[in-house]
Amino acid sequence: MDRFALMQAFVRIVETGSISAVARETGAGQPTVSKQLAALEAALGVTLLQRTTRRLRLTEAGEAYYETARKILNDVSALEGSVGKLSSGLGGTLTVTMATVMGEMGLDDLMLEFHAQHPGLQLNLVETARYVDLVQEGIDVAIRVGRLQDSTLVARRLGFSRRIIVASPEYLASRGTPQVPEDLLHHECIRYMYLATGNEWVFMRQKQEVHIRVSGSFCSNSGLAIRRAALAGRGIAASPVWIAQRDIAAGRLVQILADYAPPPVEINAVYPYSRHVPEKVRALADFLKERFATIPEFN
Repeated sequence: MDRFALMQAFVRIVETGSISAVARETGAGQPTVSKQLAALEAALGVTLLQRTTRRLRLTEAGEAYYETARKILNDVSALEGSVGKLSSGLGGTLTVTMATVMGEMGLDDLMLEFHAQHPGLQLNLVETARYVDLVQEGIDVAIRVGRLQDSTLVARRLGFSRRIIVASPEYLASRGTPQVPEDLLHHECIRYMYLATGNEWVFMRQKQEVHIRVSGSFCSNSGLAIRRAALAGRGIAASPVWIAQRDIAAGRLVQILADYAPPPVEINAVYPYSRHVPEKVRALADFLKERFATIPEFN
């Protein structure tokens, strides 16, 4: 077997912690990946991984081989990237993930623009409402809103997402318009399931943060579902400007508590840590940062 391919399979097994995960990622099948690992161990004459029913654990030899193998693969990736810069465009495969709402609200167009600049690049765009494990699922770049929590990843700031509080005219007519953040305690609030602060909405009053624990009977992991709920008069929502602005302009939603606007949150291009960032990843991050700088809603 190709020793380089075996090395790649081993590194991915270590990074994902699972032979089956690598099998799903490569489409090779679990028995094939297991045979690749066994072939590598046979060629080296050592045991790299100790297998139990619950987990895989690196042996001392496995730890040493993993560190060296990862460096070799990173160096090869960097070499390929530098050679690619001499050609007319990027090559290879770039897999990018983002929230579905970000794509539907305009980021799809930016990704198509980037792909048009690099037609030799195989661009795989994964849009989902769930949180994606980049390493385990073989993702090169994720576009995410919010601060980076995983220290094994790298975040390149692209811009900011300003948030506003909105409700439909019908809801405000029936329940009244909140004048200060504390008024939300008496209102139905539409909550985002994965908000970093849980049920607490954060506002700014005289340069001080004000935390209000809101409640409501509707909660979702989808920004579009929250938008639809607000349009339907189900309650008050905290929404990114880039989601709500069209509805506000059309009079379908009304901005409230503007004097207490929540602090903006970061929008980042997030990717696994590597000593040498692949040129295709760097190119996408550079492109998005440049384009975000021209969009008022992201500054």
